Amino acid sequence: MATPAKYGETSWQLSVQVDQKEGDESMKFKMRVMGDLHIGGLMLKLVEKISKCDWSDHALWWEQRKCWLLKTHWTLDKYGIQADAELRYTPQHKPLLLQLPNMKTIQMTVSFSNVVFKTVTDICRILNIRRPEELSLLKPPDDASKKKKKKDKDSEQEEIWDIDLLSGGPSGTGTLKEKDVSYSPFISLKLGPMYSKTMKATYDPENGMPMSATSVWFGENPLAESQTNLPPAELAKMYQPLSLVDKAVNNAGWLDSSRSLMEQDIQDYDKLLLRFKYNVFFDINPKYDGVRITQLYEQARWSILLEEIDCTEEEMLMFASLQYRICKLTMSTEPLNNSNEPEIDEIEAALSNLEVTLEAGHTDKILEDITDVPELANSLRLFRPKRLTLRSYKEYWFVFKDTTISYYKNKEASSGEPIEQFHLRGCEVVPDVNVTEKKFGIKLLLPVADGMNEVYIRCDNETQYAKWKAACVLASKGKTMAYSSYKTEVKHIQSFLQMKNLAPPPGQSAPDVEAMDMNAECFVSPRYAKKHKTKQVCLRFVIFYFLTARILEAHQNIAQLSLVEAKMRFIQAWQSLPEFGIKYYIVRFKGSKKDEILGISYNRMIRIDMSTGLPVTTWRFANMKQWNVNWEIRQVAIEFDQHVSIAFSCVSCDCKVVHEFIGGYIFLSTRSKDQNETQNEELFHKLTGGQE
Repeated sequence: MATPAKYGETSWQLSVQVDQKEGDESMKFKMRVMGDLHIGGLMLKLVEKISKCDWSDHALWWEQRKCWLLKTHWTLDKYGIQADAELRYTPQHKPLLLQLPNMKTIQMTVSFSNVVFKTVTDICRILNIRRPEELSLLKPPDDASKKKKKKDKDSEQEEIWDIDLLSGGPSGTGTLKEKDVSYSPFISLKLGPMYSKTMKATYDPENGMPMSATSVWFGENPLAESQTNLPPAELAKMYQPLSLVDKAVNNAGWLDSSRSLMEQDIQDYDKLLLRFKYNVFFDINPKYDGVRITQLYEQARWSILLEEIDCTEEEMLMFASLQYRICKLTMSTEPLNNSNEPEIDEIEAALSNLEVTLEAGHTDKILEDITDVPELANSLRLFRPKRLTLRSYKEYWFVFKDTTISYYKNKEASSGEPIEQFHLRGCEVVPDVNVTEKKFGIKLLLPVADGMNEVYIRCDNETQYAKWKAACVLASKGKTMAYSSYKTEVKHIQSFLQMKNLAPPPGQSAPDVEAMDMNAECFVSPRYAKKHKTKQVCLRFVIFYFLTARILEAHQNIAQLSLVEAKMRFIQAWQSLPEFGIKYYIVRFKGSKKDEILGISYNRMIRIDMSTGLPVTTWRFANMKQWNVNWEIRQVAIEFDQHVSIAFSCVSCDCKVVHEFIGGYIFLSTRSKDQNETQNEELFHKLTGGQE
């Protein structure tokens, strides 16, 4: 009778389910406990009851509350655990299916108990992707992640790479195993005699990084190699036209970086998408970022092919020619040697690093104060759209000074008062260019009290366009042409225009006749391929299909690019698209009676009319004073300069998703070259986690 006297009415039966190794059935135990028992003591009592094996990775999970009991010094009373609680003693690391940006799926054992920010950092460390804070996990649009995946190798249609991570703790061996090598065109492309069936990497026990990263992960890692393009029929199956509303629904799937996978209902073998979430790619270095550059290129490539981002026909052909170049180099019978890539001059790299460091220290502002701010003055054409009018441009004399454009009747009148001035701070700058037709236009969306005013400016040539467009881009951010980044911006625009030029350079030889067999439809979106499928043209006395001819013409302008250079050009061109990096959400602004679209980019937020898709107004992060969330009514409130305040509730997702995007971009803006690559996780959660 000693036991009942000891426990009395203060003890109760607690139900605990024990998850064993894969393939073994779970066990259930009833344990008599008291409220002052701490979690560590409960796990000790549990282990004493079950078989002797390694339980070091197991922890307690509370089903009803959806939370891990990781504070082992806390008592059951402190957690609020009572007799009706259902606990699971389950592994913290579980298998997960991850679709990479290149659309390949890998199986990894990842932490289900760490917050997603830390889990993504661990994933990127193993895959050798630097700057993991730029990536996150996204639920597939069709909610396929909620369907339990069974590990059935025979019935699996999708080819999966199995990566077994650090099974022995922080120090161990990672393996990349092939599953059905003959099935995958990507694996068979590069996995020859130089690859064994299992690739191993030994990890440094101190930091978990591969000890021989260059020879194993960078030199031979197939994740650093580009895929061959899919056949048009398979690409067409994946293609699905997306409206702004569709994009908003898809963006609702980003996981909360401040909570664990288990807390967000992710189970073993669920499939998630690993994607670059924040479109500010910091400190890209071809010497160390082989995998990062390739995966960035792949995410950009798929966004073009599936039309997740809009581009013109001219831009589509430019992207197609770059893909063709990359595919041609990747499939070359000659082994790819990184030593053939152009090396970065050490002095030039040091100067570049110094410039970035100085920019981070706001030295540009000091430079602007002590130097004369350059001006632009040219004869340009202006068009201001009105209802029921044709687009008619009229010539004026334009002067660009500081962040303001003034225009006059002619050059002689420029000494007097201007006809009108455009203040560009906070405006949207949209290219209106067709290099083939010699059209070099700039569309300005100027913020006003009740929305945005639309203005079109037409330049005469590429050089003029590059200078004015660069000045407009800087002015929209509140910067002048005195900033050191102005010349760099001009060069980027000129390089972009050169790639869009479909005419071959003077004296260029005829295109490779062997390319006649190229399936050009693999390099463009299905909708664009269908439009030009049967059209034929004559190119250098050879009959080509339209797409093939245009891609070969554009390819001659980039035929000298190396593999890494071609990928970087593709990424830069992707970044130059007007819609680049904008994530869309359906919101309801305070005081409004209708839903609207909110676009969030790395430097601004855009209010968009849902019915027309046109921007209404823009707010820049640089002008933001503070923002907060009312978690009771789930409303985001933001205050800007000049006494501008907005508030909205989220319709297509939880307000935490939008809150994290805003805080995440502000967090990324704090990075600088003089920092090491270890990010301030506490600051990230402070800016993105909220005060729920």
